[in-house]
Amino acid sequence: MATKLSDTEVAKQLERAPDWSEVSGEIQRTFQFDDFKQAMAFVNQVADYAERVQHHPDIMVRYNKVTLTVSTHDAGGITAQDFELADFCDHLAGV
Repeated sequence: MATKLSDTEVAKQLERAPDWSEVSGEIQRTFQFDDFKQAMAFVNQVADYAERVQHHPDIMVRYNKVTLTVSTHDAGGITAQDFELADFCDHLAGV
């Protein structure tokens, strides 16, 4: 089982992922695309990755905006696994 990061560890990880923020014990970021089709292509690639690693973000789609929210429920908070998913999504979006 993944280990929950301390507040200090979360803050340090967020320094390396400045587009993400901590919201109520989870990390969150909104990605913006040119249109709905690009947003959905991104969502599908995130879903494929999430299935492979068995770690699934909450996904909200609003036309060309995709908000991902992630934490590790089994650990009761934010873990290194969450930041691995964030890093993958950033790279996928070309950030």
